[in-house]
Amino acid sequence: MSAVKPPFFFKWFNPEHLVCDLPGSDKVIYLTLDDGPIPEATPEVLDILMKYQASATFFMVGDNVRKYPELFQRVKDEGHSVGNHTFHHLNGWHTPPGAYIEDVHRCSEYFSTKLFRPPYGRFTPSQYLLLRKEFRFILWSVLTYDFHRRTTPGQCLDNAINNTRAGSVVVFHDSIKSMDNVRFALPRFLEHFLNLGYRFDPLPEGNNPVVNNLKIKETKINENHC
Repeated sequence: MSAVKPPFFFKWFNPEHLVCDLPGSDKVIYLTLDDGPIPEATPEVLDILMKYQASATFFMVGDNVRKYPELFQRVKDEGHSVGNHTFHHLNGWHTPPGAYIEDVHRCSEYFSTKLFRPPYGRFTPSQYLLLRKEFRFILWSVLTYDFHRRTTPGQCLDNAINNTRAGSVVVFHDSIKSMDNVRFALPRFLEHFLNLGYRFDPLPEGNNPVVNNLKIKETKINENHC
């Protein structure tokens, strides 16, 4: 299993449009969910978030939004933010820049957002340069590995709790293969930090002053997650 925290070489880059965490004085955590919306996972995740009154950002695959618009609408209606995760969940390392950009734009036909997370965390410098004026790239500071077949529910929870701090961007997934881990870990993760006085906010978009003062980092990501 790869590192839960970001690779060390994130510090080599410092552009304005690639975000790993949002450090500050407030006790805020930025929970994110990747790969939905799908009926086998997203409604249960939403129920958990509602129970704990937690907000999140859902990085959505455009084709899933096309197939399940009612789930997309429920996410929005319940106060969560959304991000672009490409239309076909493409691996940027295996996709020519033109085709990759086209797929991102196709996702944008179904909903509007300035937030973008590349599937698997994999993109090339040319893809980044072509997209950074349109989107704020959102990576992570904590990867729970809920999707990994060797991750147990207890390990998933430990990954989340032991590495999260104020301002962390934490990745879970609303996907079929992740749900056994998410079902166990997510409510316990939320309860743990709520009891410590934290709150869970959606990621801000655009020129929000909170975003403009981020500690932000760039790299070509080398993490095999989805």
